[in-house]
Amino acid sequence: MTAPAEPVLFQAVCTPPRSLTRRGFGAFAVLLGVVSAALGGLFLAIGAWPVLPFLGAELVFALAMVALHVRGAARRSELLLLVPGRLSIARTDARGRREEIVLDPYWARVTHHADPGGAGRLLLESRGRVVEIGHDLGAEDKASLQQALHAALVQARRPDFG
Repeated sequence: MTAPAEPVLFQAVCTPPRSLTRRGFGAFAVLLGVVSAALGGLFLAIGAWPVLPFLGAELVFALAMVALHVRGAARRSELLLLVPGRLSIARTDARGRREEIVLDPYWARVTHHADPGGAGRLLLESRGRVVEIGHDLGAEDKASLQQALHAALVQARRPDFG
């Protein structure tokens, strides 16, 4: 017989915003190709044909960089998981490397340091260890995550006598 799984008190997945879909990337590539073709035609008309290979290489390089960025953003994620006696933060970076940080939820404290010019910082502190969470979230999402995680931590600290 297997042991029962620990009950999940809180779970959140943080991912960076991704507004560029495959169709959007295709439209961007076509638009960039049209602009490059127009510039290539202009350079050809004035007799500066040696510029054309560099213009083509620049187009390929720009599209490759955008594709790499989109691919990396698709891999990035952060999973916050609170179970009785354990708060874990599992991160996956753009290259697919994973890292897990485990904190004691009884001592954990979450704070949101607002920044008028940006999204601010969401910090999780436990026994002298400080970890920034929700790095890719906007200001409203960080405030919402802070409130929800704070409520879950308060609930996790309450003793259950029944």
